[in-house]
Parts: sequence; C-alpha cells; structure tokens
Amino acid sequence: MTETLFALDGRNYRDCQQVFRGARDQEYYSGDFWVEDAGTVDVRSERKAVGAMSIIRQRSASNLFFRRSRQHIREDATDLSILWFVRRGVLSYSDQFGGKLARPGDLLVTRSMTPFLIECRKDEDSHESLHVTMPTHVLRSSIAQDLGAGLVVAGGRPELAMAERMLGEVFADEGRLGESSARLLMDTAIGLVANAMRALCALQPSRQSIADRRLEEVLRFIEVHLSDPQLSTAMVARGCGISPRYLSFLLRLRETSFSELVWEQRLAKAKDWLGKSDPRDISISEIAYGVGFKSPAHFSRMFKRVFGLNPREYRGEGGGVAALPAPAAARPVNEPFAGLPRASLLLQ
Repeated sequence: MTETLFALDGRNYRDCQQVFRGARDQEYYSGDFWVEDAGTVDVRSERKAVGAMSIIRQRSASNLFFRRSRQHIREDATDLSILWFVRRGVLSYSDQFGGKLARPGDLLVTRSMTPFLIECRKDEDSHESLHVTMPTHVLRSSIAQDLGAGLVVAGGRPELAMAERMLGEVFADEGRLGESSARLLMDTAIGLVANAMRALCALQPSRQSIADRRLEEVLRFIEVHLSDPQLSTAMVARGCGISPRYLSFLLRLRETSFSELVWEQRLAKAKDWLGKSDPRDISISEIAYGVGFKSPAHFSRMFKRVFGLNPREYRGEGGGVAALPAPAAARPVNEPFAGLPRASLLLQ
C-alpha cells in the first residue's frame, strides 16, 4: 500500500526541510530542500516500498529545489541512485560539470555521492515525477558500468515507456500483488532501464558481424532442441543452414566444442531444475529426460563427475550450491553456463 511521505501547503511549507525524508528520516539522504514561495503551495509526495527500493510519486503546484553538497555527503554517506521519470514540467540538474534538462518522457539518473542541485520546475500548472530510489549497488547489479550522475536518457525509447508503465502499476497496486511479484516487476523495469542506458552509452556494439549473428542462431537452435537426445552437429548445421565445418569454426570463436556446449547446457539446466523443484512434483528421471539425457543412469554419472554429488544427494542438500566444488575453470560472466567445470564433458 502507498503512504504519504510528506504533504505541504501554504501553512507548513516552511517546514519542508524537516519533513521531506519522512517522519523518521527513512527516505532519501540529507541535503537542503526548499519550496518556492509563489502562488499556490501544494506539494504531495507518496511512497510505495518494495524491498530496498521505493517508488515515489511527487506532485507539486510550486517549483521545488534540492541541493546536496560535499558537506552533506561527509555527514551522510548513504549511496543511493534515483531514477526520475518526468511526467509534467522539467527537471533541471546541475553539478560542477554543467547542467542538463529532463523533460516529460525523459529519464534522469542522480546519485547521492555526487554534489548537485536539482530543480523541479512546473509547467503552466504543476510538476509531476515518478521516481525510484535504490541503493546504488542494486542498480549496478543490472548495469555494472559507472554511468556517473546527471545522466539524461531522452524519451521515445520503448524500454523507458514500458518501465514507467510497470512501475506505475506496482505503485498503484492496492495489495493484490504479492511481495515477490512486485519485486519481480521492479527488477524487470530496472532491467529495461539498464538496456536503454546501455544503448545510450554505446556499451553494446551497434553492429554485429555475420559470424556473431550466425553464432546467435546456433545457440538459439541448441537451446530450443536441447531436450532432444538426438541433437547432433549435423542436425544443428542443417537447421541453421550452415556446414558442419562452419559450425565448428563458430564454436571455436566461443572457445568451446559442440560436446562441451551441449553437455554444459544440459547439466546447468538440470542443476537449476533440481534446485527449484519438489521431488513430489517431478522425479530425477523426468528431469534427466527433460534436458536430453538418454537415461537417468547416464545423467547421474555425468552430474556426479562434474559436481561431486549425484542428483539425489544434490537435491537432499536443498539445492546443494554450498556443497558443490569450486569450478575448475570459469567462463566469462556474460556466458549462460558460467561456473560449470569443463572437464570430462564428452558425448557418450
């Protein structure tokens, strides 16, 4: 359920510095906050907490100002990032490097560990923003690169529109969504924002080579047909319209072989399935066949060879992650099978 973080009018707006963080100073971080004394003063900030994050809708008939200085940072080292979705009016952000404007439809990213001044300027009638506060390490779990503060992502990107819509739905929910569902929607929205930010900062190459596109097709084909025990290089090559020799070349670009790739995928998915399923709902044999093994015995031998536990023991450990041996050789983190040992993964 949403709660009122603070509400200001002509009678109490001079107390804004004492109330903008909530009754117990539970939101935001220290700084100087003030409201322009011009015309009608009507400011309302409502909050919806989801885990360590908060969605805050702020509406104002007045211009608002917030300044965070180095002195504030020394006194309060809370490291939060805020994603501001501008709905009405303009957000003006300025720091030692200059100023930026975010207009309706735009996204502004601010961070508490950088001194800045932000102005929430109304249009003819009002200002409105929907913003998400989160620990910076939470944002970095979605996008590892340091994007700095005061980043403006221009409106028009479909990821931003969809993310704002999802966050608005979570904010407006009156308790029908469970905590886990609300968190899932939040994580997805943050992921969409991260994609838009990557595109803006050119953190991903805009063009792929022909070999890259072909490799994507190969990986997709293997993923789709992973449960087929007859999956082979000939089958993949035929399905992707390439020769077996070219398939081997593509897999060498990934520094793997067909056998390693297939068995790593099968074992990774089986391990995940074992850890997340109830033995009363699905048996080990069904999991083995579901990921493409020809027999449960073969599955059990391969699983124990790689992880040091047979599937039944792994399930008995409640997921067994802590009991698994350290990987012999880790893959790059952007690969879907990172952390699986490569040794002895041969077709039998």
